[in-house]
Amino acid sequence: MASTVLEATRAKHEDMERLERLAVRELQREPANARDRLYQSHRVRHMLDLVISTSGKLVEIYEDKDNARKDEISNHLSSPVQAEIFPKFYDRLKEIRDYHRRNPSARFVSATDDFEELLKEEPAIEFTGEEAFGRYLDLHELYNEFINSKFGTPMEYSAYVGTFSHVEKITQSLKTSRQYREYLEHILEYLTSFLYRTEPLQDIEKIFAKLENEFEEQWTNGEVPGWENKDPEKESAQESVIDLDYYTTVEELVELGPEKLKEALAARGLKSGGTVQQRAERLFLLKHTPLEQLDRKHFAKGSHSSASNATSNGSTLKDNLKKEIALMEVKTRRLCELLDEVIVRTKENAEKKLTLTYEEMEAEREEEEVQADSESDDEDQQIYNPLKLPMGWDGKPIPYWLYKLHGLGQEFKCEICGNHSYWGRRAYERHFKEWRHQHGMRCLGIPNTKNFNEITSIQEAKELWEKIQQRQGLNKWRPDLEEEYEDQEGNIYNKKTYTDLQRQGLI
Repeated sequence: MASTVLEATRAKHEDMERLERLAVRELQREPANARDRLYQSHRVRHMLDLVISTSGKLVEIYEDKDNARKDEISNHLSSPVQAEIFPKFYDRLKEIRDYHRRNPSARFVSATDDFEELLKEEPAIEFTGEEAFGRYLDLHELYNEFINSKFGTPMEYSAYVGTFSHVEKITQSLKTSRQYREYLEHILEYLTSFLYRTEPLQDIEKIFAKLENEFEEQWTNGEVPGWENKDPEKESAQESVIDLDYYTTVEELVELGPEKLKEALAARGLKSGGTVQQRAERLFLLKHTPLEQLDRKHFAKGSHSSASNATSNGSTLKDNLKKEIALMEVKTRRLCELLDEVIVRTKENAEKKLTLTYEEMEAEREEEEVQADSESDDEDQQIYNPLKLPMGWDGKPIPYWLYKLHGLGQEFKCEICGNHSYWGRRAYERHFKEWRHQHGMRCLGIPNTKNFNEITSIQEAKELWEKIQQRQGLNKWRPDLEEEYEDQEGNIYNKKTYTDLQRQGLI
């Protein structure tokens, strides 16, 4: 009987209650692995979205803009005479019973019958190969955009991963360009998408709303990082939302369209009429001519102080653009804080790839896929391991005697590897040939040879490298003493002696 408003209201309340119970039941289940945990979060997120949409429909019913709910209550459940309420109720009950007696197969099927299937389905989550199902970020497109821009600097991909969130280091003159704004939009769009795919239960809209409230106060007080010295009154009139330095021809301005050109011209107090080509040509004049020196025929009629008004309007628009860009930077920094662990993993993975060949990278990728497929899906399986022993090849803790034999309780720290800990003598000796130690030695500018085995201190490695260089310097060829020169008479001198005699005019 969902055809009635009251029955539809009751059914939607029931749907909401069942969805809430299913969400709680799903969250109480302990996921077996990282992939199962991600699927669990997406299933719960889908349930919450259904609750929100159902609540919206209930709000529309209770608002009763068409008075359908009010009419149904007045016709079936209310009466001016108290004695007539129950006869109406029983008449309505009789109609329902007669209907089902004539149509025994008719039954109201609630949407909640399908809710149990939500716990069994596997959400469709799309990740690139580089992202490895949410373990790493894929910043290659943003990296190419950065190094090929005016505000970017050439650097390795691994270095970019660790510094792409430090946008406050870019000068303000470069931040107001269209290229930088588009770059920020792409970063914000990707990080928001990645956070939603990996942490669907995060309320990103709520985070941004709180961030915008704090930003307004910081912007008013001039406390936004990278924008502390903003002074919109001193901005030039020729600067506006459209950065003319970015355009080299009138045809490029024509591509912006008539509306944007009209706004830019009006902001400077110039005539905004004519065709798109005329507007672009009029605006392009400001690229080489200051606004105050521009011919008066280009200004709008009825403007008593066109240049000053244009300056004021241009400064206001410029300040709004700065504020918008600063807000995007603040949002980007906040998302990077939420994804801090993923960024660190991405940087380590990028540095590791620098030391691997293509065949080694392919072998490692296949090994990760095999490990992911072989992870246990049995959520009730728990391994008893009170001593925290390492796992063996069979997925069970190794025997304690084997743990003591290999000295796996002994910790070795390597300062060159960033104070990374290695457990057991065997792992410690092997790490000198692994990617982490090789990368650390490369950062110090020291070759990773056998001479530096067992050296874990940065200071000791530098001192040893200096001694090796000094020892090798005795066997080097010294051109000042060993390079030979011959004069016109056939006398042989070394370079130093020959140069001294030539300066004295003796040769």
